[in-house]
Amino acid sequence: MSVSSSQTPISPERAPGEVGLLDLVAILVRRWRLVVGLPLAAGVLAAVYSLVATPTYRATTTFVPEQSSGTKLPGNLAGLAGQFGVSLDMGGGSSPQFYAAMVRSRELMEQVLVTPYADPREEAPKGAKADLLKILEVEGENRADSLEDGVRQLYGLTTVRVDDETDIVRLSVDSRYPDLAAAVANRYVVLLNKFNAESRQTQAGQRRRFLEERLDEGRQQLREAEDALRGFQEANRGWQQSPTLSLQEARLRRQMQTRQEVYQTLNREFLSARIEEVNNTPLITVVDGAVPPQTREAPKRKLVVLVSMLLGAVAAVAAAFALEFLARARHREPGEFEELSRAVRTLRRREA
Repeated sequence: MSVSSSQTPISPERAPGEVGLLDLVAILVRRWRLVVGLPLAAGVLAAVYSLVATPTYRATTTFVPEQSSGTKLPGNLAGLAGQFGVSLDMGGGSSPQFYAAMVRSRELMEQVLVTPYADPREEAPKGAKADLLKILEVEGENRADSLEDGVRQLYGLTTVRVDDETDIVRLSVDSRYPDLAAAVANRYVVLLNKFNAESRQTQAGQRRRFLEERLDEGRQQLREAEDALRGFQEANRGWQQSPTLSLQEARLRRQMQTRQEVYQTLNREFLSARIEEVNNTPLITVVDGAVPPQTREAPKRKLVVLVSMLLGAVAAVAAAFALEFLARARHREPGEFEELSRAVRTLRRREA
């Protein structure tokens, strides 16, 4: 008996229950309607949603807080002010992080909410104005309740970030109305500058009042020192010939000169404080003011459709394998499958 030189290789037997790659592909091919239809349906629904969903526009303004050196009292006078419990530090603007926190403060947001803006709603008369609470259609039992809900809504519509390298603060506001988003973002900056001016003028006023009181005291002390020196010289006409009287005269003269220097310093600082008290120069430099955006921020239609189709494809594959598993289980073990079906029907009736 002859043996053929070429033999057909024998494939190893597959273990029971083992599924190969071709089996997986075959399952997907058999369920192609589900595998193809579900992602397409998800994409169509996502496209419809993105078309009918209310668009959101984002307006952004950027600004830099000025870090000015400011005006400070000399060390000896600053220490004297501290003894009276008065803080007269007029130096430096606040940090960018401070302004970022101010944007998120309740007080500032309430001022933004009660500011009147051009009403962009379709039902509003042309040229009408309304505060942001009304435009956002915030409802509440009373004014305080409306403000609380309005602050919560505005907090979610406002984004603020700080660039640590450049100290630039980027403030963004979202709205369904482009013009309103820009107006609200710019209003934030106006209110921040107003806060700066009022805070600085309050400090300058406190500083001016303190210096005014000390200036009156310094003027009186200088006058007393001058009178003491003049009285000594008139009472001691020949004081130059007496070493003791000369030493006493020099001591009185030094006292007068010291009080004169203090008075002159107080007078300069008092004039500076009066100027600072009426100074309303903003401490915020606007890099880019907010303008009405021309493109919407959300929904991003292409991204929504793509993600929806991807999730639909994953769900379709999982459903195809699940249906195939149930079909095989029904074919191989009909008794157990029928028992499982009865249990499911019983559970549904109980829930109903």
